[in-house]
Amino acid sequence: MARYTGPKTRISRIFGEPILGNGKWLTKSSFPPGQHGPSKKRKAPGEYALQLKEKQKAKYTYGLLERQFRKTFEEAARLGGVTGANLIRLLEARLDNTVFRLGIAPSRPAARQLVSHKHVTVNGDVVNIPSFRLKAGDIIGLKDKSRENTAVTSQVKGKNPKFNWLDWNESTLTGTFITYPERESVPENIKEQLIVELYSK
Repeated sequence: MARYTGPKTRISRIFGEPILGNGKWLTKSSFPPGQHGPSKKRKAPGEYALQLKEKQKAKYTYGLLERQFRKTFEEAARLGGVTGANLIRLLEARLDNTVFRLGIAPSRPAARQLVSHKHVTVNGDVVNIPSFRLKAGDIIGLKDKSRENTAVTSQVKGKNPKFNWLDWNESTLTGTFITYPERESVPENIKEQLIVELYSK
């Protein structure tokens, strides 16, 4: 299964944000990685470099590799309307991302693992495809056997109230994907217009 398995702190330092989880090292080593560290004089990045960096940030944030990300962008472009906003909506509708947003898993990689190991259900059926696209009204939960597994349930925290496109039921440990989110509701610091400009070249 294609996914990034390298050092997470290095990626966070490239972008200066904790996009792959814990960002505790950013205060200590906030400069980009490299042999010369903070002493190296770096020239201002050009237009293409900024666009490429934004695309890479989105890929690492949502856990996609290039081919899958490109296919998602092409689908977003076909939907009509604002392509960048469509791209974010499609990424947010992925099952692994929604499991993370609902607080069932502490991170997107952990959510991806839960889905891949067949702990997660959609509308009562086990789905083990992290990229599964959710539709409005879909109900996400844990299968019965997984509810009895303390290693799984101990990670469940419940969703953040600001994610208003999702609903969470604490008593049943299930969540509902209400609708595709509006761009302003998604907290990720991604300049999607730069990605659109990159792919439009």
